[in-house]
Amino acid sequence: MTVDIIARRYAEALLSLGKKGGDAEIDRYADELAAITDIEKQSPELAMFLKSPAFSSAEKCRVLVPILEKLGVSPIVRNFCMLLAEKERLGALAQIAQAYSDLRDVANGIVRGELLTAIELTAEKKAAVSSQLERQSKKKIALTYAVDRNILGGVVLKVGDMVLDASLKAQLNILKETIKRGE
Repeated sequence: MTVDIIARRYAEALLSLGKKGGDAEIDRYADELAAITDIEKQSPELAMFLKSPAFSSAEKCRVLVPILEKLGVSPIVRNFCMLLAEKERLGALAQIAQAYSDLRDVANGIVRGELLTAIELTAEKKAAVSSQLERQSKKKIALTYAVDRNILGGVVLKVGDMVLDASLKAQLNILKETIKRGE
C-alpha cells in the first residue's frame, strides 16, 4: 500500500475516535498531531530515528513517550502514536497528520486555498475577498495570503486542484501568444 492510503486510513480511524468527543476533541487531536510533526521537523535526527527500521518499536516508544508527555497530548493521541510505533508506521506520521487535517476540513465543509497578490492586502480587503468567495462557492473558505511581486498585478487563486490566474503577468503572456500567432 502507498503511504497516502495508509495515512488516510489511520487518519480516518483517529477522526472517528475524535467524533465521539465532538468538535473540540477533533480539533485537539489535530493540534496535537501538528505539535508532534513540528518537533519532527525541528529535529531531523528524531525523524530519522522514528523512521528507521534498525530500531525496535519498544526503543522508539521509550524515546517518544517523554516527548508526548512534555507536549501534554491526550491519552488517545498517545496511544495512537504507540500503535503507529508498534505497526512500524511512525515514518508516516506527517502524512497522517496532513490527512487528518484534510479530513477534518471536509467534515467541517472547509475548503483551503491560497491567494497570491502583487501587493500586501489590508485586513479589510482580505475579509472582503474571503466573504465574496464564500458567497460564490457556498462553502467556508480558509485562505492563506502571499505576496508575489512577479505577477505584476491582479491575483492568482489556488483552491484544491484549481488555479484561477487573473494576474497581469498571465494576461500579458496571453497577449504575447496572440500577437505571435498573428490573430
